[in-house]
Amino acid sequence: MIDNKNFSPELLDAIWQNQTTAVMLLDKNFTVVYANTSTSELLGLGTKRLLEQPFDSLFNYHSIDLKRIEQYSLIDGVDCQQHRADVVFSDSRHAKIAVSTRQIKFNGTLYILFEWRQTDDEIKHDQASNQMHQYQAARNLIRGLAHEIKNPLGGIRGAAQLLQYEVNQQERDQCAELIIEQTDRLCELVDRLLGPNQLPQKSYGNIHQTLESVVRLSTLDSCANITLVKDYDPSIPDVYIDQSKIQQVILNIVRNAQQALIGGGEIKIKTRINHQHRRPGKAPKKALLIQVSDNGPGIDPSVRETLFYPMITNKDGGSGLGLSIAQTLVDQHSGYIECDSWPGHTEFNIYLPFAD
Repeated sequence: MIDNKNFSPELLDAIWQNQTTAVMLLDKNFTVVYANTSTSELLGLGTKRLLEQPFDSLFNYHSIDLKRIEQYSLIDGVDCQQHRADVVFSDSRHAKIAVSTRQIKFNGTLYILFEWRQTDDEIKHDQASNQMHQYQAARNLIRGLAHEIKNPLGGIRGAAQLLQYEVNQQERDQCAELIIEQTDRLCELVDRLLGPNQLPQKSYGNIHQTLESVVRLSTLDSCANITLVKDYDPSIPDVYIDQSKIQQVILNIVRNAQQALIGGGEIKIKTRINHQHRRPGKAPKKALLIQVSDNGPGIDPSVRETLFYPMITNKDGGSGLGLSIAQTLVDQHSGYIECDSWPGHTEFNIYLPFAD
């Protein structure tokens, strides 16, 4: 352990200068008052040339939201992040960067600590990974559809062949009924793939009454060695939702958890008010958080990235439509679902914004 007495200003500056992350300190007018070596290397400018320069003058172009940074970090004192911004440096190089800012107050003066890093390689890697996941998901969708369509088509074809030669009216009626039944099955599959086509019938209601209905229905299907734990926030006000649709969402997720807990375990349903609700492209707002978690084996990594795609499942006999439909229903409420999973833990977080 290094003695704090040995932390001279020279050593502290050496630490900052050797950070792999580009770090700058800006004053309230967005003028550079400090820059480390990584900043100099990224911009292609000497450190001395950076000092006392207006931030905008460092680029030919940039899409960094300085007004947002000023409001959040300088005025509100809140950390601000911009995950993807385009910049064109003074030597015409183009790059994509991630920015993080924080307010620093020293001797009564406000500064902005500006950290940034180039993300071009990360973005290319993510794009390649997403393309591979989409390709695999498309193949799984085609295979799933082929399987679901082939069986009823075989029945329809067989019944049609029998109709050609069958003279007994009763047998002809049975063949016609089979054709109608299998055709309806195909129509139902198409409807499920398209997702719910009815607009939500919203009304104000207590979310915990909806969750209690889920608990009752889940208990009927649950094994004796699965414990269902409730962690409700009683202060949550009534929410403006379609109770039956949200019940379907939670029920689908709870039943997935039950099927994952083959050897038993615990499912937890938690409600909270999320005051820092942030969704990309949308302003912060207060939201209702419904979390369903279990201590099962976790989600197979091979399907984790495409979990909400239709026909994606790792369950025998599963249609792979439950989570896809759930996402559609939540999206109809201007909310969204997040999933996080590792061995021994899986959680789904459903965010439903409160009505303005």
